[in-house]
Amino acid sequence: KLIFTDPVQPLTQLKEKLSSSFALRVGSAALADALQISSDHARLILDTLSSVLHSESDPLVTARPEDVDSIGADLRDLVLFLYIQSYKRLLPRSHKDSAAVADVWPSTSAFDGYLSALSPLQLVRSNTRRFMPSQADEEAHQLSYLQKHLANILSLLSEHVEGEGKESMVLTIEGFEHLGFLIHFGDKGSEGVPLSQAAPFFANSDPDMPAVPVLASQVHDWLLEIIAASLEHVSEKNSAKESGSPSSSDQDIAMSDASPSSAKASQSVRSSFFIEGVSKSSYVKQASDLKNSSVKVINCHDSVIYVLAPLRYATIYGCSDATIVLGAVGKSVSGSNVKTLILPPFENLSSKAVRVEHCERVHVILASKRVCIVNCRECIFFLGVNQRPLIVGDNHKLQVAPYNTFYSQLEEHMTEVGIDATINRWHEPLALGVIDPHDSLSHPAGVADAQTESAACLDPDQFTNFLIPNWFEGEPTKSTRNNPFPLPDPYFTSQQRNVIALKPNRG
Repeated sequence: KLIFTDPVQPLTQLKEKLSSSFALRVGSAALADALQISSDHARLILDTLSSVLHSESDPLVTARPEDVDSIGADLRDLVLFLYIQSYKRLLPRSHKDSAAVADVWPSTSAFDGYLSALSPLQLVRSNTRRFMPSQADEEAHQLSYLQKHLANILSLLSEHVEGEGKESMVLTIEGFEHLGFLIHFGDKGSEGVPLSQAAPFFANSDPDMPAVPVLASQVHDWLLEIIAASLEHVSEKNSAKESGSPSSSDQDIAMSDASPSSAKASQSVRSSFFIEGVSKSSYVKQASDLKNSSVKVINCHDSVIYVLAPLRYATIYGCSDATIVLGAVGKSVSGSNVKTLILPPFENLSSKAVRVEHCERVHVILASKRVCIVNCRECIFFLGVNQRPLIVGDNHKLQVAPYNTFYSQLEEHMTEVGIDATINRWHEPLALGVIDPHDSLSHPAGVADAQTESAACLDPDQFTNFLIPNWFEGEPTKSTRNNPFPLPDPYFTSQQRNVIALKPNRG
């Protein structure tokens, strides 16, 4: 319902229906009525929007869960968010049915058609990364999308003034600032500079005087120049890579039973850290190894992987028979030193803080604001999450359970990324929609209309604590010494029973 062939007309009508001015904020009830969707899905939109908003000062970002509906979203941000549902992620180069498969939120992954026909073990042998688009390819794809759709996007933010034709469309400084949802000047992940201060037509505005609106066509021309320059920069990076320039790498920290050659770790220029191909090993990364990174754990099997750090986003992809522990995941971490034109929401929407995709028989332990589970089977998720777990695609025999571990820096990392330990919605999974009917290769013919399978709660009798070895030296006195997420009574009782059973019998 949120994917429009031509977004301009329906979103213009939606904007007019919800408000005669941009001053109004939109709650989930009004949004559900306007889009004819359920209240759960309308709330999902607001929760997702709050997690990718550019402005940390927006009241939706800092709202308590019980206040989200009354605070609502700024209509301008909402319209931009709905518009970019038309964005399609870049497809793997080897996809044999690429025209039929596209990843548009809330559909399943663009890689489904090529990968999901294979088991996770086959994924390793298929050398998946070789076919996946590089970070630079995806960045160029995002910039090209903006380049193509910029005029439409500006029209949704602009206001009419007396006149004829496109020259009658102007953009106020307030409307212009909302473009910060899509583009950002400054360090990756940092606050950067206000968008209006980067624009020549607003940069010297008197803060005590209302800025004069600018012609939308002027804004359009200026941004096209910026996008073209950024595309050229991406092209230069690709050329340098193809010419054989060495890429940065990061030596892994493995436990004694790890094979030195089994784990491949690399970090891109935009601080995406890859942990790939770990097999029959234990593997550890700590905060000192991952400076403000997003992490992708790909094609790891029969292993235990610890990523004990504050992260912006995390993806777990194509893993099997493994236990994967993620530290604290949320977007509040400050960024790297790569100055460029950055497109904030595209990565955010694809990962939704943590994204687990195409995994089999994996135990995932994570503390995060959000988690999205896609096309997985026989996995158990031990969750400390502030928002409902989102389940999408073709899933089977999934189980969820409360968070079950800790390490000494956990609460410090949770505070850094903004996770509230008093709120844990692990037991409220939201299965979104039906299996993607456009994904003809990920499931047999005739089940395209099958409902997405949700997750069951783990039997409390099967709940156990997971012990993380203590690798940290010189711990502060206020370090975490217990699981910060309170356990529901049945799980707490089971935990205590297990503790007693493990104590030596002194009789």
